[in-house]
Amino acid sequence: MLKVVKSRRVVAMLLAFAMGTASAAMMPQDMSDEAIAERIKAIGKVKLAGDEESSQQASSDGPRSGQAVYDKFCMACHTSGALGAPKINVAADWEARLEQGMETVFNHAWDGYNAMPPKGTCNDCSEEEIQAAIDYMIADI
Repeated sequence: MLKVVKSRRVVAMLLAFAMGTASAAMMPQDMSDEAIAERIKAIGKVKLAGDEESSQQASSDGPRSGQAVYDKFCMACHTSGALGAPKINVAADWEARLEQGMETVFNHAWDGYNAMPPKGTCNDCSEEEIQAAIDYMIADI
């Protein structure tokens, strides 16, 4: 009999806890227009291929810095030297490449070369942004 009473108490306590938690979750939210707009606002934008307006909006903030492009698209390979990528600011890694001329270095970055994909996977980078990333990677050599 004692076990049954204890079991009922445990069940009653669990039920009370569950009801309290459920009622807390059902508390009314701020229903002002501003609060609703904040909860349902878009978290991103869709850019369609060939959509000139989207392209203009994307570039309206100006080109990204070399560091910003490097940090987002180049760092993974050019920090570690993965697959033979020249490491950032390591003169020995860049020497043979730079001897070919900056135009060749840029073309390899733009078109892809060996294991490097075109634009280093930055498909929406402009020529100016790719050049800025190269300049950033060789700035201290």
